[in-house]
Amino acid sequence: MGVERERESVRVENLYTETILEFVHGSIEPGSVICTDGLNSYLVLPLEGYVHDRVISSKSKETVYELLPGVHCVASLLKRWLLGTHQGVVSPQHLNYCLDEFAFRFNRRMSRHRGKLFYRLIQ
Repeated sequence: MGVERERESVRVENLYTETILEFVHGSIEPGSVICTDGLNSYLVLPLEGYVHDRVISSKSKETVYELLPGVHCVASLLKRWLLGTHQGVVSPQHLNYCLDEFAFRFNRRMSRHRGKLFYRLIQ
């Protein structure tokens, strides 16, 4: 279908309701709170047993950064990393691997035991 699963990585190929639901059912426990933007494809989430926190930036006086600061931070760091490290060139076949590396580095950026990163990777 529209969700490509490869190892632990999941890539959502389009924003159709069916594709989003396939991803949500395979990744998120029912009853969880899902915070999204105003895309209409997400409107079915409450019907599927999820709590939907819909944030529409155009209807708010707050900036996008104030509404979803974590998302803004990760997206800007990812763009900077792709443009810097990979010089803006990542083929579709390698995108999941690049995103996995970014997630690995991002999740360990505050580690007090940075010398153990290689050891943890080998484990």
